Amino acid sequence: MLTISESAAEVIKLVLVGGDSPEGSGLRIAPAGEGLQASIAAEPQSGDEVIEESGVRVFLEPQVAALLGDKVLDAERDSNGELALAVRD
Repeated sequence: MLTISESAAEVIKLVLVGGDSPEGSGLRIAPAGEGLQASIAAEPQSGDEVIEESGVRVFLEPQVAALLGDKVLDAERDSNGELALAVRD
């Protein structure tokens, strides 16, 4: 199962609060083109794996859940100095 680091949880909380997300919403990760896309979702879609950790909810589309099963969702500073989510082994 995907693990969520404390720093990633803080970034997700900021995104959800900034988007005035409803109670119970989370970050949904799904395939997009040749990569992955994260978006705010009010609730998981049918078949999504739900991970609740460090006070946040992450919804993983089934293919993504299989791909990220043994990974860690973390946060790091990008080249502009802004926090971004990253997947680590």
